[in-house]
Amino acid sequence: MAKYTRSEVMAEAHNLAKMMANIEEIDRFKQLEAKLNENNKIQATIKKIKALQKQAVNFQAYGKEEALQRVEKEIDRLQAEIDEIPVVQEFKESQVVINDLLQLVSNTIAREITNEVIRSTEGDVLAGKTGSSKGDHC
Repeated sequence: MAKYTRSEVMAEAHNLAKMMANIEEIDRFKQLEAKLNENNKIQATIKKIKALQKQAVNFQAYGKEEALQRVEKEIDRLQAEIDEIPVVQEFKESQVVINDLLQLVSNTIAREITNEVIRSTEGDVLAGKTGSSKGDHC
């Protein structure tokens, strides 16, 4: 079995990252993000939400509950307004797809490392046990 250095593994991780950055799902995400950034209505609404969020923080700090509730209600209304826009829905769906893909890759790597450790110690992959405990008979 070949031995690798940490820097070799990191180089492969960088290669994998480059590969993943150029898959179809990431291209779609970038296109949707560009559309969001170009949409004046969305950008104006996001600015309003950010300004209201700052107000909400101040109202909360000064204990102004009634004003805080009004601002939070307006934030929710504006957020719902944005969420109704098809490109926003597509963008959010794209984020979910990418997050799922990253999770899948991460889980696959973790599982394969574990299996490789088990195999290298002549353990039982199906049982999920390394072979290191075979000689522990007293």
